[in-house]
Amino acid sequence: MSSRVTLVAVAAEAGVSVGTASRALSGRGDLAPATRRRVLTAARELGYLRDPGLGGRPSRSALLLDLVLGSYHNAYSDEVTAGARSAAAVAGYDLVLTEERDTPDDDWPMRIHRRGSAGVVLGLIAPTAAQLAALTHADIPVVLMDPRAETSRGLTSVQTTDREGGLAAALHLAERGATRFAIVLGSPPYRYGRARNTGFRAGLRLVRPGAELAAVQADWGGASARQAVLPLLRALRPGERLGVFACSDEMAAGVYAAAAATGRRIPEDVLVVGFDDLRGARWLTPPLTTVRQPIREMAAAAVTALAEAAGGAVLAPSPIVLPARLIPRGST
Repeated sequence: MSSRVTLVAVAAEAGVSVGTASRALSGRGDLAPATRRRVLTAARELGYLRDPGLGGRPSRSALLLDLVLGSYHNAYSDEVTAGARSAAAVAGYDLVLTEERDTPDDDWPMRIHRRGSAGVVLGLIAPTAAQLAALTHADIPVVLMDPRAETSRGLTSVQTTDREGGLAAALHLAERGATRFAIVLGSPPYRYGRARNTGFRAGLRLVRPGAELAAVQADWGGASARQAVLPLLRALRPGERLGVFACSDEMAAGVYAAAAATGRRIPEDVLVVGFDDLRGARWLTPPLTTVRQPIREMAAAAVTALAEAAGGAVLAPSPIVLPARLIPRGST
């Protein structure tokens, strides 16, 4: 007598009909996300294994890879897309761009499941346990691009050396003659922001132990950073040079705006270092000194890892780490 879990048992556990359970597991049908999640959870907890002959994800994946981002309307996503698309083409895959919608009914894992993608890169988003479970149940490998949290839930991730980048920023500002220091932290305090903060503080302890350091918070945007930094610039005394490390280029642009509003000159009165090296960094006046994270290369590494997994390689849970590099420009 077989002890294999049946579709009937999954349906009963989830409190739905057998037809509804079948549609949920195969990625078909217009089902409420909550219903689909309930069926997937029941299947996972019972250990249900779907017969490939019953439909659902093709036994052989399509030559597609999905890139899932929260937005495709900024310089960061442009860099990620360019790197991912190039690597996908080299590997013989087409790249599908999927935008995560911040709504309760967003069911992007099921859309990916239905088209039979060979793998998924998740960039700068925090997938829920249910979303990851849906991909796992469909046997679709996942790589996290620059994850927001330290825990990657056993998944492969691609990161840069955020801590070392922050440390390099501190050493550079000290070497360029800053007498006081400030750091603009992003809120929420994501993994990479915390690492940059840790590195910057470690660098100051190395070269300027006891130096005055002011920490302010912004919402990762320029307008918020401008407001956060204004009091520091207004308090500058004659002869002082404030060295500011902003944990993103966008927040560094807010420091520029605050300097203009208070009559402070960059780099004579205020030295500024950002993080990212997105295209706008070179367009600021003066051009922004920043820590370059290799975004295109990181996206390419994520896609390459998925293509190799589709060919039978095992995705390791350890991160793939590519080095960040300080790019000195006119702001220091």
